Amino acid sequence: MSESVNPEQVPEDAPVGEPAQTPAAENSAAEGDALAQAEEILNGVEVPAEESVAQGSEADEVIELKNDLLRLQAEYVNYRKRVERDRAVAGQMAVIGVLNSVLPVMDDIDAARAHGDLADGPFAAIATKLETVLSTYGLEKIAAVGVPFDPTVHEALIQQPGADIEVDTVSQVLRNGYKSGERILRAAQVIVAVPEA
Repeated sequence: MSESVNPEQVPEDAPVGEPAQTPAAENSAAEGDALAQAEEILNGVEVPAEESVAQGSEADEVIELKNDLLRLQAEYVNYRKRVERDRAVAGQMAVIGVLNSVLPVMDDIDAARAHGDLADGPFAAIATKLETVLSTYGLEKIAAVGVPFDPTVHEALIQQPGADIEVDTVSQVLRNGYKSGERILRAAQVIVAVPEA
């Protein structure tokens, strides 16, 4: 049984005997790689031989068109790189937004662990899984106890003189700090031991 073709679906300028392209096929062809299309055009342009260069205007026009295509190709490559870079930055910002929203949950887990409520059992396993998943997205605790005080990653709430202390050193963490890669999500709130006067 042959399929009937609705005359309204066939474009007026469609060649007789050839199947008309559907809108989906036209869209997929339009979505092809524009860079590959530009290269194909550039490869198809023939620069005239030296004897025909004397004809002048036609050769100049061909060279000008080729230069225009080369500029267009360079602009497209730059545009594509910029779009990919912007897309990567947007993805990173989305991940950082989610990690920031999870920090209060991490504080509750730390508090429960400090009080011995997460020694074992199903909630301890859930907390461990959550920490593992978040670490795959780049969340890590800022090293604090026993390290030299660094104002870029530590927030000093209390200073106490300490024996045998040569440089300001973190002696206790009041609230954990977190970072994702090089970005500080939240500074660690700490008590700092300072050299005795």
